[in-house]
Formats: sequence, structure tokens, C-alpha cells
Amino acid sequence: MLSSIIRRLLQTIGVVLVMSALVFAGIYLVGDPVSMLASPEATEVERELIRQSLGLNLPLWHQYFIFLGKAAVHLDFGNSFLTGEPAMRLILERMPATLELATVAMLFSVLIGVPLGIYAGLNPESFGARSIMTSSVLGFSLPNFWVGLMLIMVFAVLLGWLPAGGRGPVEAFGPIQLSIFSWAGWQRLILPVTTIAAAKCALIIRVTRAATRECLPLDYIKFARAKGLSEKRVLGVHLLKNILIPIVTIGGLEYGQVFAFAVVTETVFSWPGMGKLLIDSIITLDRPVVVAYLMLTVVFLALLNLVVDIIYTILDPRVRLEARA
Repeated sequence: MLSSIIRRLLQTIGVVLVMSALVFAGIYLVGDPVSMLASPEATEVERELIRQSLGLNLPLWHQYFIFLGKAAVHLDFGNSFLTGEPAMRLILERMPATLELATVAMLFSVLIGVPLGIYAGLNPESFGARSIMTSSVLGFSLPNFWVGLMLIMVFAVLLGWLPAGGRGPVEAFGPIQLSIFSWAGWQRLILPVTTIAAAKCALIIRVTRAATRECLPLDYIKFARAKGLSEKRVLGVHLLKNILIPIVTIGGLEYGQVFAFAVVTETVFSWPGMGKLLIDSIITLDRPVVVAYLMLTVVFLALLNLVVDIIYTILDPRVRLEARA
């Protein structure tokens, strides 16, 4: 397993290098930050001075290697064009909010989706199973932003039960600040979490149901029942352990997707996470912040895939045997 982890880490480094070049070149081609930073009355000489101060007058390859050297040696992704603060610091200040939102949403999706998926797989023709599968289709079909707006309309505007946006008071949990330790924090977390979990739970329900239907006719389930094991043990040990393999794979990928692309939900609910910062930075053409966000996202997704592969190896002994062979 150690050799596999080392090999994946080397692959991750290669992916990060390739993505850094693509991201840097892509952001360079989008707009001119000087037009956002300089006043409309600025002369061409003043605009050129701004370009020189930001290093935008250098060739693209030169800018990239300066960026790569600072990022690799000092983890310095440059300073924000607008605030002058380190871009990575701005991202890391917002990251706990996004991590909190993504983690709570995926936990709810798994805790709700797995039992419902197993029930639908065990009783495919029942009214409850059909209702669950119909609801999962709605979860896929409804746009994320529309679900969020409807939740705000019903629970914040009409009923007045929950706040429409923002983040509640935070408390320190080690090096990060979280809002899940107070009721006020949960009040502001419920609506955005429900918006994200609606689609993710629907996906997990369908994956779990398909895995359950696939595993039920297999010999090891029949043998466990033939030995006289209780149905609770058959389902809770033999079935659950095997259907966890696709659930972990899909859940890990979806968690990374929520972390990286919770932009719409954070914007709708004014959630002060990385996604909202990304939108603001794109609008103002704040290149260092956009590049720092994308690079952090690439590293996070690559490491998350590595963790998913390790968990997959632990759950499935066949993978370990293939690795040894």
C-alpha cells in the first residue's frame, strides 16, 4: 500500500503542475485587471505604471515561472490586486465556512440516502420505495439555485422560521472557526445544507439502491442466510460492507464537487465561503485570488481522490491482492 500511495502522490504532483500552467494561462487570457484598477481618466502612462507594479508587463512564461517559484518555495500565490493582502490568506480565511457547509451537507446526504436506498433496494415494488425513487428524480431535476430560492421564500419570507442568509456566530475548533456549536449557527446552516443535500441525497439513494439490488442475489448473501444468520446481521454486515464500496467512491467525488463548486449556493445564501469570494474576484478580475482558489481546489481534489482510493483498498480485499500481485 505504501508504494501505491507514493505513486499516487507523484501523480498528484504532476497533475498539480499541469493544472497550474492551464489555470495561469487561462486566467491570463481573461480581461485586463488594469481596466478595473485604474480610474477612467487615467492616462496610458499611468496604466503602464500599474502594469509594471503588478508584473503584468512581463511575458506570460516569465510571469508563470515567477508564480511557480514563489508558490513552490514559499506557498506565495501573490497579493490581491484590490486589497493588497496575500491571496492564499484570503482563501484560507474563507475555507472553514465552505468546508463546514460541504461536510454537513454530505453527512446529511449519506445518513439519509443510504438507509432510504437500502430500503428501496430491499422492497423495490413497495409504495414507499417508488415514492423514494420518484423523490430522487426530483432531487436531480430541480436546479440548485431554484431550490435555494424556494426554501428562502417559504421558510424565511412566508413562515419566518429561519434566516435568509449569512453565517451564524463562530467558535474556535482548533485552528478553524465553525458555526455548528450554536443554535444560531444551525439556523443559518439548515437552508444551504438542505439545498445541497437535496441533489446529493438523490444520487446516493440511487447508487445505494442499485448496489443493494446487485448484491442481494450473490452467493455470499444466500450462504449467510443459509447458515441461519439473522436478517439484521446479513444486511448490517455482509450487505452493507459491500455496498459501501460504490457509496464511498461516489460520496468522495461528490464531496470534492461540493467543496469546489458550492458557488451558487454560497451566492444565493450570502454564505461567506470560498465560492462567494471566487465570484467577487472574477467580477473584479482579481487574478491572484482566482489562481490561488483554483490551485487550492486542485490540490484538495487530488488528495481527496487519494484518500478515497485508500479507503477503497481497505474495504475491498481484492484490491490489496491485486496490488501484491
